[in-house]
Amino acid sequence: MAPGADDDPLARERAHLSASRAALRAMRADVEALDISDVTANWVNAAVLQSQIDERIKALADLAHTPLFFGRLNYLHSPGADKAEGAEGEPAGGAGSTDTFYIGRRHVHDADGDPMVIDWRAPVSQPFYQASKKQPMDIALRRRFGYTGGELTAYEDENLTDPTEGETASKLLQSEIERPRVGPMRDIVATIQPEQDEIVRAGIGGTVCVQGAPGTGKTAVGLHRIAYLLYAHRDRLARSGTLVIGPNRSFLQYIEQVLPALGELQVRQATVDDLVAREGVAVRGADEAEAARIKGDARLAEVLRRALRSHVTLPTEPCVVVRGSRRWRVPAYEIEEIVTELLARDIRYGAAREALPQRIAHAVLVRMEQAGEAPDDRVQDTVARNAAVKAVVKAVWPPVDPAKLVLRLLSEPEFLAEHADGLLSADEQKAILWAKPARSVRSAKWSPADAVLIDEATDLIQRTPSLGHVVLDEAQDLSPMQYRAVGRRCTTGSATILGDLAQGTTPWATGSWQEALSHLGKPEGRVEELTQGFRVPREVIAYASRLLPAIAPELTEATSIREAAGDFSVREVALDALDAEVVEACRRALEHEGSIGLIAADARIPVLAEALSAAGLAHLSPGEETTADSRLTLVPATLAKGLEYDYVVLDEPAAVVDGEPDERTGLRRLYVALTRAVSGLTVIHAAPLPDRLA
Repeated sequence: MAPGADDDPLARERAHLSASRAALRAMRADVEALDISDVTANWVNAAVLQSQIDERIKALADLAHTPLFFGRLNYLHSPGADKAEGAEGEPAGGAGSTDTFYIGRRHVHDADGDPMVIDWRAPVSQPFYQASKKQPMDIALRRRFGYTGGELTAYEDENLTDPTEGETASKLLQSEIERPRVGPMRDIVATIQPEQDEIVRAGIGGTVCVQGAPGTGKTAVGLHRIAYLLYAHRDRLARSGTLVIGPNRSFLQYIEQVLPALGELQVRQATVDDLVAREGVAVRGADEAEAARIKGDARLAEVLRRALRSHVTLPTEPCVVVRGSRRWRVPAYEIEEIVTELLARDIRYGAAREALPQRIAHAVLVRMEQAGEAPDDRVQDTVARNAAVKAVVKAVWPPVDPAKLVLRLLSEPEFLAEHADGLLSADEQKAILWAKPARSVRSAKWSPADAVLIDEATDLIQRTPSLGHVVLDEAQDLSPMQYRAVGRRCTTGSATILGDLAQGTTPWATGSWQEALSHLGKPEGRVEELTQGFRVPREVIAYASRLLPAIAPELTEATSIREAAGDFSVREVALDALDAEVVEACRRALEHEGSIGLIAADARIPVLAEALSAAGLAHLSPGEETTADSRLTLVPATLAKGLEYDYVVLDEPAAVVDGEPDERTGLRRLYVALTRAVSGLTVIHAAPLPDRLA
């Protein structure tokens, strides 16, 4: 222990931090020293084991600027065995005591196996997030730690059972929430609030939908939830897999470091477009808004089902199987009965097609048995592969390529009209038909909505593999058909749905979360609402909330726990001075610490990029990682969703609204842009502001 640590609490905590870091290095060294040459039977086993060891080594990395632990709990009584165990059943003590626990991002133990840091996801850690004066949860003292550059510099105590001490807001917690940032999104593991923690620790069996106002941390909650589920259900999810779905690549790049910082390296990340991508189907076209809306409507699922089943034709000829000197005849009416039964069962097209030859072969075997033969299963399989049986199956239940099916629907008016009858109006059919039909699947200029239709058709033919848990962020912008695509990936698993109805900026934006859950195939999912903001300044969220009556009147207005009002200003300038004033606002924002975002209507981006370059202000594009030397990002309004910056300069709100096809969508886009600021927002405009902001 460091000199003077006996009578200096901060020195004692620093000593424990040093010892914990040393213990983590030793844990990593132990794994690195493993020799697998004597325990593997072949090269395949060796490769698998080495991969597992490599992943373990990565997970045990000591990140220099990431606190190894951020809190401490002193229990009044030693917790029971159910709470005092970690993911692998290890005792969850700390610092040699049975009632003191250091809470951090991962479990760390000393050479004797005694824990020095407890994973934040362990049951014993939950009171760190949930305990209060009213419900102390058997906690005598909760200690929070403050860090500067990875060094422990401060601590703050809450005596939860001391009646003489009033409940006060944590200064260290507030400081951590408001701390300026550069680079990708940080985890919130040290600042999770009680209402967030309830969602994070919800059981794996049910689907949770989180309606979260800007700054409520819904994205972080979703990421921490999947980290918690991987901790609590490691083996199950290792087999079934996990997936995080974001709205675009820029967003995924922004959040990609959160899970590795929590020790989770195996979570796949993708966009919906990535999910439905198919070899040979090049998405290089775009739909008009109305066409995209119709293609995204759930009615298209039934159109596709009808079109697919139309390929099945009832037989008119018997099936005659020749085996040796015998001929076995299955009449057409009996094959028709088999086909009709398979259609009535409404199983997948491909599964039914695979069952049909076996059913015909079974009918042959019945006749063999009636003739005194004793065929076994091998004979049935042989008959099912007979050329005559295969010819009947090909004629009655032909193979169908899903992309060719969609191509035909979008290219042939008669084929679409036949299967959309009673579902789509004549005008709707006309809106989605291609003006110039493509010659082939490869030459077609498929749109993103077309790719989703192909994915639906693919699932109608063959079941889509299901994952154990899916996190879907910015869900409010998905179409019903996109929800169905995501739902197919978790039919046997669960999901965490994250979004804000007020931020829906597509023509097909979600009307209600119950509707979304129904399309997802999870109608039983529960909806939780987060309305308390932690990052957006109070004045900023109040200003943006003026738009709510026009864009989402049913939602509760968000509040902010931020004590500081933040830097906030709205300035009207002359039109000919607009670009110069925006550049100057960015220059002033760069005088502060942290990241800077200049958000503007997409049409204004080239003009502003030129103005910034002319002024000598280097800038990044969304998705490029900010650094201490490059902190300004020029953000098109259409890509701002899900991102946040310490200081935001918003250019010409009217242009943001006018850039959308209708006023409500434009105001929603503006609401998104207004709520990206963490510490300060400057609005610069020459055109009149929307009425509700004037």
